[in-house]
Amino acid sequence: MQSQSGNGPGQAGRPGGWVLTAGQARALDRLAIDGLGLPGLVLMENAALGAADLIAEALRSERGVAVRGARVSVLCGAGNNGGDGYAVARHLHNRGAVVRVCASEPPRDSATDAVVNERVCRSLGIQVEPWSDALLGELRQADAVVDALLGTGFVGPLRVDLAERIDAVNAIGAWVAALDVPSGLDADTGQAQPTAVRAALTATFAAVKTGFAKPGADAYLGRVAVASIGVPESLVERAMREG
Repeated sequence: MQSQSGNGPGQAGRPGGWVLTAGQARALDRLAIDGLGLPGLVLMENAALGAADLIAEALRSERGVAVRGARVSVLCGAGNNGGDGYAVARHLHNRGAVVRVCASEPPRDSATDAVVNERVCRSLGIQVEPWSDALLGELRQADAVVDALLGTGFVGPLRVDLAERIDAVNAIGAWVAALDVPSGLDADTGQAQPTAVRAALTATFAAVKTGFAKPGADAYLGRVAVASIGVPESLVERAMREG
């Protein structure tokens, strides 16, 4: 893991920066929703806004590309990580990026936060299309590819079709920003299951994850930066006790 940065809970620059297991990350979401009354959609919005900030800055500083006019392809899965991807796509679109979304699968449930953000993307005129092998050539031409296929809830092994898609993304050599955790990487063990996205930037939510410090994980993480989800540090501490 090359470096860590960010604001709020999980800031790695502070002594003893927060590190969460996947279970503790889920507990943090639950405590924020049930305890504070923060809707999941608000948590997703906060995380996506922070991630969009990190991606825009990385485009400028690492790629020499302004976010306005940048070509960004967002790969979305069916769960909440895909919802984060749709929300990030919207924020980058609002900043002038030329965004397209490739949906590996449609959102699983019509009542989820992911569906809300998918619908907003479509209302904004963002191109949302299903995965196809023909998209790989266009991904190669993108200034940034955002990986929002799988999040901390993933436990391997990967389905064959997802493993093939991840291998294809890695093979084209695109600059990739992963949301929360590179898809295919176990957030607790830091092991690829059996493959994982090789990111240049991992914009992780609330705090770094336990698996990030495990041997071999840095080959997939790239630079790690933390995006706040808008909860107080006391809630992170409680999630660490209860998760």
